[in-house]
Amino acid sequence: MFKLSELVRWLGLTEFEILINLCGLLVFTITLSFKIAGTFNNILPELMSDWFTIFSPLFFIDICNAYFCVIVGIRMYLDSDNKRKALHRFMWSTYFLVLIAIFKYLLCLKLSGRTGLEYSEVFSPIFVLLQLVAVRACQLPNSI
Repeated sequence: MFKLSELVRWLGLTEFEILINLCGLLVFTITLSFKIAGTFNNILPELMSDWFTIFSPLFFIDICNAYFCVIVGIRMYLDSDNKRKALHRFMWSTYFLVLIAIFKYLLCLKLSGRTGLEYSEVFSPIFVLLQLVAVRACQLPNSI
């Protein structure tokens, strides 16, 4: 298993961002399980029939993380002497958030039946993100 410090270094996310993602993932998992079990069909059939409603906690955490990254990026840029490091962190966070948001959007479209994309096309942002994480992990110094 990975340590939290390794995940923070490899993913380029702070502990707070990881916590926000885990909380949103918990809410998403609960709503997804209710949708699959058919519980929402009796309570709110018109509201919970759309996949975008089920994925809304994940889109909400993307918005929260983007807001947090903009604030951190501005503060790092203004407070630090190393402007390049601040810009690099901001660009990495932007790449990460954009690729994850595109994946979630394409997955919602695929599950709703609104597009004819294949699953390999839907998962292509994740493949790009995994390649970026692998390059980032290879560039970081080994602390073991």
